[in-house]
Amino acid sequence: MKSDYQIQKDVMEELKWQAFLKASEIGVAVKNGVVTLSGNVDSYSKKLAAENAAKKIAGVKAVAEDIEVGISPIYRRTDAEIAEAVLDALKWHTAVQEEKIKIKVEDGNVKLEGEVEWEYQRTMAKTAIENLAGVRFVINLITVKPKISPSDIQEKIIAAFHRSATVDSSKIRAEVEGTKVTLRGTVRSIAEKEDAENAAWFAPGVMSVVNKIEIEVPEYEFEEE
Repeated sequence: MKSDYQIQKDVMEELKWQAFLKASEIGVAVKNGVVTLSGNVDSYSKKLAAENAAKKIAGVKAVAEDIEVGISPIYRRTDAEIAEAVLDALKWHTAVQEEKIKIKVEDGNVKLEGEVEWEYQRTMAKTAIENLAGVRFVINLITVKPKISPSDIQEKIIAAFHRSATVDSSKIRAEVEGTKVTLRGTVRSIAEKEDAENAAWFAPGVMSVVNKIEIEVPEYEFEEE
């Protein structure tokens, strides 16, 4: 088991490895495997990058993130300017239906509301604006409301399994309850298990995937000499 000192050292090294970040701006404290990040960065995306860097380190049990976003006066924008920039970014993003999304900006904090048909559209709406100057935080309240029924979702997932060259559809079943999909069955490898889960995520209206697929360990027969 890693000591807190070793975890702290590894997190700091990972922060230095991220060219996008200035490690000197971020403080790292570790207690019982829980990492606390502190400091000040000039964009929300850097705040996320620091958190993701810490999560990569083996031995980290949780990340408490106290980093503040302090926009440089050079790049400071009014809430109206930020709202306009957010709207433009969503319009230019082909995966986002900007006409279905409502935007509210207060003190640089952006709140997104509305409805979309696909989970990836909800995710992309947030991703599209994270790097905008002036954005301090993004609250994503967009909901996923598919136009198809659970049975239609199930059919589309099964069809995706059949199309896949890496997934044995005969050994996997998808159970759909509302917008939640539970996968069960057996596969031959971790990669096949992940491919099946990815296929389920791409179905319209899916908001959560519970992957209960088990990896089948092959039995080998040995010839007697």
